[in-house]
Amino acid sequence: MTDLLFRHDPYMREAETIVTGHTDEGGIVVDASLFYPTGGGQPGDSGTLYWQGASGPSSIGIATAVKGADRSIVLVPSEPAALPPVGTSLVQALDWDRRHRHMRVHTALHLLSVVIALPISGGQISAEKGRLDFDMPEAPANREAIEEALNVLVEEDLPVTEDWISDEELRANPALVKTMSVMPPMGAGQVRLIRIGSGESQIDVQPCGGTHVARLGEIGRLRLGKIEKKGAQNRRVYLHLDS
Repeated sequence: MTDLLFRHDPYMREAETIVTGHTDEGGIVVDASLFYPTGGGQPGDSGTLYWQGASGPSSIGIATAVKGADRSIVLVPSEPAALPPVGTSLVQALDWDRRHRHMRVHTALHLLSVVIALPISGGQISAEKGRLDFDMPEAPANREAIEEALNVLVEEDLPVTEDWISDEELRANPALVKTMSVMPPMGAGQVRLIRIGSGESQIDVQPCGGTHVARLGEIGRLRLGKIEKKGAQNRRVYLHLDS
């Protein structure tokens, strides 16, 4: 099992790890991962690995990270190359700007689920924009009102924190799950919740395994994008970072 460093501190940009294996496809399995693996609509992180090789300093670019067997994380090189041997001590360095934009977009999509309080059937995140698919028979009448409401929430600069509940507590509180067809991962005994605000100022809480900003003001100004019809009961709503 890989230690999830990105979960301990999503703002960590460099960290050491040890190679514990290789995959048949040329991936690198590590004992502690700074790289978030693709999942929940959020892309895997990219960056660079550095180590001291037999002939001197070595490095390899990482294009993404994915989930491997037995709750491990596999780092996928940008191109075929000689891999650091098992047991090698590495320094992981994130492409921080890309990760941080994923964090901003992901938290912004949580806000979108607050402003458009309808069941969600899908979602996707990139470094420039994100989208949610809603159970929404008709397109919203006032796009400007949605965009304004989102930016008002950003300006409130509420804290974004995490909590944990048991699988049993989640089953007893199904309203916490906003997605229609996909339940959050269970079976490890605990489920992570992302909370926006606290006490009387709380505006959202929902299961989520992704990386998020610490406060809403960090998201920056948001722009509502296209709203596409994706079926009789489905509308896809895009949300963009303004900078």
